[in-house]
Amino acid sequence: MAFQTQINTQPAPGLPGDFASLNPTATFPAGEGALVAAAGGCTIGAFGWVQTDGRSVANAPASGTTTAPDGFVHRDLSGQISSLFDESSLTIPQGFPVSLFTAGDFWATSTTAASPGQAVFAATTDGSLSTAAAGTTVSGAVQTRFYVASAGAAGDLVKISSWSHAV
Repeated sequence: MAFQTQINTQPAPGLPGDFASLNPTATFPAGEGALVAAAGGCTIGAFGWVQTDGRSVANAPASGTTTAPDGFVHRDLSGQISSLFDESSLTIPQGFPVSLFTAGDFWATSTTAASPGQAVFAATTDGSLSTAAAGTTVSGAVQTRFYVASAGAAGDLVKISSWSHAV
């Protein structure tokens, strides 16, 4: 474990993949234990696609498709620290259960600056988030049903919501 390098005066509001409010949520319609991480694992706090087998979830769409993601991968403490020298992990190992949410308010890290009301886009390579005006084309990404609910710089933690489209 590395030596502590930062001290915050306030606790963090959340971590990527955490619920950001008590608003209603909805999960992808699958049976109990039906969704599991695909080969290579699944990243928490990113978007996920159910693969062609109808069971595994990856942070990229099935080969040859560019559809919108099936949901957002929630942080329900299923990521595991698999290396002795790692401090933390947001990766769900292959075959472990995945909670895939289609609606709700979540904390996420955006690769671009975010302003309330912008649409959230998912990269088709790794499910990472970027933001832009709704209807805009973002290279290598598809628009999701989520919108930005709080402002932040690139790399900051922001709220995303499927309920709040205009702030």
